[in-house]
Amino acid sequence: MTVHEPQPKPVATTCPYCGVGCGVIAGAGGDGRVTIAGDPGHPANRGKLCVKGSTLGETLSLDDRLLHPMMRARSGALERVSWETALDAVAEGFRRAIDTAGPDATAFYLSGQLLTEDYYAANKLMKGFVGTANVDTNSRLCMASSVAGHRRAFGSDTVPGAYEDLDEADLLVLVGSNAAWCHPILWQRMVAAQRERGARIVVIDPRRTATAADADLVLQIQPGADTTLFAGLLVHLAEAGACDSLYLAAHTTGFDEALVRAREIAPTLAATAAATGLTPGDVATFFAWFTETARTVTLYSQGVNQSAQGTDKVSAILNCHLATGRIGRQGMGPFSLTGQPNAMGGREVGGLANMLAAHMGFSGTEVDRVRRFWGAPRMAEREGLKAVQMFDAVAAGTIRAMWVMGTNPAASMPRADAVRAALGGLDLLVVSDNVLSNDTIQSGAHILLPAAAWGEKDGTVTNSERRISRQRPFLPLPGEARPDWWIIAEVAKRLGFAEGFAWPNVASVFREHAALSSFENRGTRDFDIGGLACLSEAQYEDLAPVQWPVRNHTDRGLKRFFAAGGFYTADGRARLVAVAPPALKDLPDANRPFLLNTGRTRDQWHTMTRTGKAPTLGRHAPEPTLAIHPEDAAAAGLADGAMARVATAHGTAVLRLAIDPGQRRGEIFAPIHWTGETTAAARVGALVQAATDPFSGQPELKATAASLAPVPVATEGFVLARSRPAAEAGLLWTRVTVEGGEALLFAAPEAIDGPAFIRRLAGDGVTVTEVSDPARGLYRAAAFRGDALEAVCFLGPGARIAYPVVAGLFARDRLDATSRKALLAGRSPDGLPDPGPTVCACFSVGLNAVKEAIAAGAGDVDAVGKATRAGTNCGSCRSEIRRVLVEGARLVSA
Repeated sequence: MTVHEPQPKPVATTCPYCGVGCGVIAGAGGDGRVTIAGDPGHPANRGKLCVKGSTLGETLSLDDRLLHPMMRARSGALERVSWETALDAVAEGFRRAIDTAGPDATAFYLSGQLLTEDYYAANKLMKGFVGTANVDTNSRLCMASSVAGHRRAFGSDTVPGAYEDLDEADLLVLVGSNAAWCHPILWQRMVAAQRERGARIVVIDPRRTATAADADLVLQIQPGADTTLFAGLLVHLAEAGACDSLYLAAHTTGFDEALVRAREIAPTLAATAAATGLTPGDVATFFAWFTETARTVTLYSQGVNQSAQGTDKVSAILNCHLATGRIGRQGMGPFSLTGQPNAMGGREVGGLANMLAAHMGFSGTEVDRVRRFWGAPRMAEREGLKAVQMFDAVAAGTIRAMWVMGTNPAASMPRADAVRAALGGLDLLVVSDNVLSNDTIQSGAHILLPAAAWGEKDGTVTNSERRISRQRPFLPLPGEARPDWWIIAEVAKRLGFAEGFAWPNVASVFREHAALSSFENRGTRDFDIGGLACLSEAQYEDLAPVQWPVRNHTDRGLKRFFAAGGFYTADGRARLVAVAPPALKDLPDANRPFLLNTGRTRDQWHTMTRTGKAPTLGRHAPEPTLAIHPEDAAAAGLADGAMARVATAHGTAVLRLAIDPGQRRGEIFAPIHWTGETTAAARVGALVQAATDPFSGQPELKATAASLAPVPVATEGFVLARSRPAAEAGLLWTRVTVEGGEALLFAAPEAIDGPAFIRRLAGDGVTVTEVSDPARGLYRAAAFRGDALEAVCFLGPGARIAYPVVAGLFARDRLDATSRKALLAGRSPDGLPDPGPTVCACFSVGLNAVKEAIAAGAGDVDAVGKATRAGTNCGSCRSEIRRVLVEGARLVSA
């Protein structure tokens, strides 16, 4: 494995995964490898890291990195070129599109993985100098409905509270948020409040997720019914006399209209229960707890946002907090949990097509203000195309040149197959990324630009509580990789805009961004970091995590918004919104009887370009699975572990079934992470409909009508190899990084010739040891080059069960005679029991070890942790341990 040469001094930086924004200390170990630890001085995580953050050191190899600019030759091959050649070609391609069809024939598609300074440079170039607002981001798929809901209610995209509110709340309501897996560090703070202070936790979600395992009340709601539930809550609050009439009178408008509409949607508690698929008793309990608990925080995430009614869902939640005055005070308020490390920073600089920098919009006054500040020669004066619209315009040919930065829309967008085809028709597709290949690059990218990756990046990010933190480099830039802001500035210079992009360093980009936030502000806009606009290079380098606003150089305390009003609307009052009655856009029918929900798994991230490199993270769920209720599986004649084809109006995928009683009947769930690079047929983005929220433009990723059909399998197996094993035609395969190499897990519709397979895999000059039982369809082989293990192949019965043990032995490289025999038997040579599937990735604790601890007397999760260490670090596996405890208790009672 090729790795960077790390810097010897530990560096304080920020995790590149979710929006929690955890502080990380990265340093060189004694062997020259990077060590990762949580930063005890960072207020977001106080020294803790989840398993993804803890394993960042496993993701820093230069294998598969894009290290040099490349351009596609006439032959179709990508060839290395100089930076000068690549940058000239980017500028010329954009200039040609602008001259031929105008600025709106061009577009940028950005990413919450970019740093704020990168985002700022991209938005300044397009919106101020090229003259189009066709600049959108994968945050459109993530948080756009929260943005729209905030702006509609508050007049600004403001998250009112802070993480400290989670420690102080007496009721924590999670809506569409599997925080135990997706925001585990914050989730542990919530569980601590429950354990230490008796705070109650309510989980509202169609799925019984890992988060539900610790909840005091689980409302397994009908998909799309969140608006109805919170409309019913608003009615109940009004009838119970729980609304804050003084706050409503002094600081809001629209309450009467919102209440009238709420009564139309959910006039009674019984009607609310019937429309949401919940029991009247559970609804009554939730309403009573919310009514009687002043210190309530409602946290919402992708289950709310990723909906064609997402903005109204957000508004329905905000209505309840505004009606009770529970906003901006300790332990109370609505709280949007962002999905990406810099989704918030991107919003601050206008990363969305309907916003300008510094939280400004496209009013004439705001456009003029930004024009004057930038000295912009061709200022965009209207909103651009949002993500789904943007790729529709690519398909229609009205966008001719596109630059994609740090994301993979050909895998992650709804109707991903159509997006991939559309990208292939562009006159110019530029991709700035860290990887040599992904679905978007394979769609026909013309120019590849090597961008700095985490560990090399230098700049800032903003987390879910508005806290700005530094991402600092602790690794040198490899090859010819460069920061994104630098790449953008160089293209801007070639387009004739050198004066506006003459930044000598990243600190100067940040200073300009900060100065714009305070330009003609005078308290009229929420986002103001003018107090950071005069930082020297040294002060920028040493910048400690700080929550905005920072209006002057002494303004550094904990901040909340709106306890005493002060909203950013024209009259300073919040708007309670009369929301529309909810209705799903794609209803199941006889041909597609299931409703497909999509989302994240515990140990993977987005399209796995980073997490997919970490062997530790591949152990918990090495291949994508489709969760289905046991009764639905039985009715369809599908067994646990069988392969099934999922089909929608937009595409198909094949996944392994996982029976899950936590699913609602009629609903299935698939993870989003696997792409054309990591699996043969499980690109879930290809299945998803493209209906969008009318206010936010965010697509519906949680409810697409789908059908299921069994996929016949003749044999199953896996191979492990030191170099990447080829994915042979006909196999349903998933690629997994393991210690010492890569694995291919697969199912095949036809029998496989094992001896030929292993020899194709291992190449010439190897000695192959085999075990074969043709009658059972069993074949196992190990290939050795000298005394070094080169490859392993398991086919037939027992292969899936043996995989964890064999992968562990494969990591050893060289095996003695006893270990060689154990390898093909699929057993540990040390006499140790089979660990089983990984439950705790932090400490590599398997399911069988958890079961043994329970059999030995461990009666709760903490006792299992004491015996095995499982669940004692990030805590994201505690729900799985609890499930094993419950299942064991059921078996005993039976």
